[in-house]
Amino acid sequence: LYTFMLCFVVLNVAAAKGNGPNQFYGLAIGFVIIAAGVYGSGMASGGCFNPAVAIAIDVSSLNKGFGWCIVFFLWEAIGAVLAAVLFKVVRPDEFGGEKSAVAELASEFLGTFMLVLTVGLNVMGRTPDGAWSIACSLMCMIYALGNVSGAHFNPAVTVAILASGRCPDLTPAKAGKYIGAQLLGGMSAALTYSGIYNGASFKLGPGAGFGYGEVAIAEFIFTFLLCYVVLCVAVSPTTKAEQMFGLAIGSCLTCGVNAIGAVSGGALNPAVSVGIATGHRFGDGSLVAAIAFSLFEFAAAGAAAGAFMATHAVDKQGDKLEGETA
Repeated sequence: LYTFMLCFVVLNVAAAKGNGPNQFYGLAIGFVIIAAGVYGSGMASGGCFNPAVAIAIDVSSLNKGFGWCIVFFLWEAIGAVLAAVLFKVVRPDEFGGEKSAVAELASEFLGTFMLVLTVGLNVMGRTPDGAWSIACSLMCMIYALGNVSGAHFNPAVTVAILASGRCPDLTPAKAGKYIGAQLLGGMSAALTYSGIYNGASFKLGPGAGFGYGEVAIAEFIFTFLLCYVVLCVAVSPTTKAEQMFGLAIGSCLTCGVNAIGAVSGGALNPAVSVGIATGHRFGDGSLVAAIAFSLFEFAAAGAAAGAFMATHAVDKQGDKLEGETA
């Protein structure tokens, strides 16, 4: 899966004509390896993602046996082929076709899938830098798919953008389809990480010593931060960050998960909340928790949209001036 992610990101940030020229391709590609892949799946497979690496490790340990590099090569080749196929799905315009709703929904599904998969694998593997890993998976997929679907990968972000009224292309019907694709991606990812760990999972809910009151405050504050930053760096024509938008958005997860991980787990995303509950087969109160977490997160999205409209009223003024000039 992470060889797929690596190849998919390379194709989208370095090979896609519609996503370049850009200055973030090296950042996006490198962080698949540095964080998302190695921490995300390192506990399960060692995190090679490259036949050359697998062969080198196998050869260097001949005294312990040889042959696993062949298995790794086969799975990495499958990941590469899958990346090429899905690259064509999300970017049909690169091959003489036209951009479609299918491409946008596939983009939202894939980005959310990789995000929730990375969340689950980090938690199951008890990795020391899970927040960094999760943030990087989000950042890499944002850079890969930002100009395909907008790279929301989060129902709360979709609601925030819709509520802001600054994206005419995002109609309520389209937003609903995005949210459906995101939830499906999160649920599929949860079943995947649970399958990797032979059916094991973890529940969604308040951390030890905390209740839903603390969870509500924590999830609200940092989901607000995430949605507000998305609106500022990816939507506003005034403060849009053409190159650093992915890094800025991903860093919100680094901040949030580190700050409130012990309180609520730092979901900040209804697709993550529902996904975790799905992976746990909705046991131990996870269904109620998913509903509660999602409500807190959606409330934060609405508040972020309101704050953005107040602080970035200049965007509307700019549009008015441009219309008068025309």
